[in-house]
Amino acid sequence: MRYPSDTSMSIVDNYRLRWGKSEYIPIMVGGMGVDISASALALEACRLGGIGHLSDAMGPFVSDRYLNTKYTKLKSMRHADTRNSLDKTGVHFDLEHLHTAQVDLVGRTMNAKTGDGAIFINVMEKLTMAAPSDTLRTRLHGALDGGIDGITLSAGLHNHSMKLMSDNPRFRDARIGIIVSSLRAFKIFLRSAARVDRLPDYVIVEGPLAGGHLGFGDDWREYDLKDIFIEVIDYVKQEELDIVVIPAGGVFTGTDAVEYLEMGAGAVQVATRFTITDECGLPAKAKQVYFNAVEEDVEVSMISPTGYPIRLLKESPCNNANIKPQCEPFGYILGKDQKCQYLTAYENTPVDEKGKKLPVKDKMCICYHFSKHNCYTCGHYVYRLKDTSHQLPDGSYQLLTAEHVFNDYLYSKDHQILLPEKVAAGF
Repeated sequence: MRYPSDTSMSIVDNYRLRWGKSEYIPIMVGGMGVDISASALALEACRLGGIGHLSDAMGPFVSDRYLNTKYTKLKSMRHADTRNSLDKTGVHFDLEHLHTAQVDLVGRTMNAKTGDGAIFINVMEKLTMAAPSDTLRTRLHGALDGGIDGITLSAGLHNHSMKLMSDNPRFRDARIGIIVSSLRAFKIFLRSAARVDRLPDYVIVEGPLAGGHLGFGDDWREYDLKDIFIEVIDYVKQEELDIVVIPAGGVFTGTDAVEYLEMGAGAVQVATRFTITDECGLPAKAKQVYFNAVEEDVEVSMISPTGYPIRLLKESPCNNANIKPQCEPFGYILGKDQKCQYLTAYENTPVDEKGKKLPVKDKMCICYHFSKHNCYTCGHYVYRLKDTSHQLPDGSYQLLTAEHVFNDYLYSKDHQILLPEKVAAGF
């Protein structure tokens, strides 16, 4: 096991990520969905010289929120006849609407870019949307057509994703990378990328302490990010691949980041500390829940109908809910057979003596709950957020700016965290 020497007094600002003629501050803000990594957060990371992420999760719904479109309502009306049935055969997305929503959302952000950084988009393979290949291809092309700087492939092996977008004019211009949690998964992706003669520009190695969906099973506790990172970066060097390696999951301080940069990382991906910033898309109430979390509040659950474990706070309103399946307006997790694990769990849940559906224990309606910010996904160290800010007289915590958090990563030493200037009472 190879760990860096003492890095406590070094800072992230001593390093840069260099790609061709471009140079970035080696801080990448991860793509948290739905609409948690909002446009404002991605734009701020870009302005500061780093790399921000959009999330393409539930793009038509997010478009409705910001661009006053009606994609969700139109889809719901189009499939109204299945609302009272658990048979969702025929529920599908309009691919033209899907493409337009992606182009417009990406274009809106790219047109507002300032600074020397970049804006990428996180694209999840697990959003199967009743037609996995067709909808994934549409989303990938929409992101490229909208002018995105880079695409991060996530939540899946993405065996066909490079081929799906290989005919796009910007396929070799935009940066493309993948999130993996093992060297094995990375090798599988490299084989599929080689078939279109287009290797990725970067790989994000996500460890078991990351937030949201995890690339591990019940044995996630047996893995360590540093060990996986070393395996991947050693392989990249051994094969002489021009691929930037970026660790993610548990990088909480600037000193954590420096340790990986000293080990050869091109950048680090961070996310949880940005959930309590002004620019993050979470509602203010949810941000305070994150601040107040203690370590015992964090769990890794199998409640997600994607089949992946998911890290979230136990008090998330999505737990033990009984919402009727919302496939008509949403349906982002429907398989090509128009089935979803939540449909099965809902069907198998009994009703009470008054005929009301009891809480669904096994799964959640992920589309509905993510649309309402009812699923408090978080990294393992969410309970440390209270140590990054001030508690106000009313008991709430002072929200931070993305710039403050970014600069704390950039300049902090010895695992110290700089608190913001305290707001005046009654501000």
